[in-house]
Amino acid sequence: METNTKFNKVITAAIGRILRPLFRVLLRNNLSFNAFIDIAKPIYIDIAMNEFGIPGKKPSISRASILSGLTRKEIQRVLEQAPSPDDEPMERYNRAARVIAGWVRDKDFKGRDNSPQALSLTEGTASFAGLVRRYSGDMPARAVLDELLRVGAVEQQSDGSIRLLARAYIPSSSELDKLDILGTDVSDLITTIDHNLQGGGVEPRFQRKVMYDNLPADVLAEFRKLSAAQSQALLEQLDHWLSQRDRDNNPQVSGTGRMRAGIGIYYFEENLALSPKEH
Repeated sequence: METNTKFNKVITAAIGRILRPLFRVLLRNNLSFNAFIDIAKPIYIDIAMNEFGIPGKKPSISRASILSGLTRKEIQRVLEQAPSPDDEPMERYNRAARVIAGWVRDKDFKGRDNSPQALSLTEGTASFAGLVRRYSGDMPARAVLDELLRVGAVEQQSDGSIRLLARAYIPSSSELDKLDILGTDVSDLITTIDHNLQGGGVEPRFQRKVMYDNLPADVLAEFRKLSAAQSQALLEQLDHWLSQRDRDNNPQVSGTGRMRAGIGIYYFEENLALSPKEH
């Protein structure tokens, strides 16, 4: 009984820490609590139905009702109207990210100073169209350019050439794209933590951070610059390794299955003097 009480306190506190920043985003974007419930309920039911069934038996509404605490009638209603997932934003993100990564690392698209060079749209081998063909398959170059222009990753200069402004796909002008990345990146982090909780010491996934909680505000600007530079260098090194083994970039790569894997790095800071209640 005492163990269950401690577990409930810990998991309640952990969920509270997860929801606090999430609810800030929801309220900032005028999403009501009822809207949050409408989003959460079908996902809760889907996981209960498809990931927590009894081995050898088909998923059942009755079992999902027991696990979720929802009535069978409510689960049936949600299942009948559950929308299909929208994978288009993720595909757009992946294609744009591959093009930028190729532009940064591929010597065919670099200048004499080893930095990404401005590219003509279609002229020559080292053109933007050639870059897209190499790193985004059959996607039209114009469509990729419009996407990168839209999010502020490139600019088209007066002579028509295209110049890279960012070494990674990080939308600077689109709030919708930033929200989509929120869903992807937070999901990946929680999935990794869940894997480590369930897997114990067997093949844990890398999950580390470095943090100090009594820093003067004066050092943060230097740390932001240092951490950004070193993190970008590491990500570009790992991106190069992965790109050589990815079948979209190298169709000749052999092997079984289709896996998605990567490394995510994020910076955080907090003014403890202003938010003591969040700990």
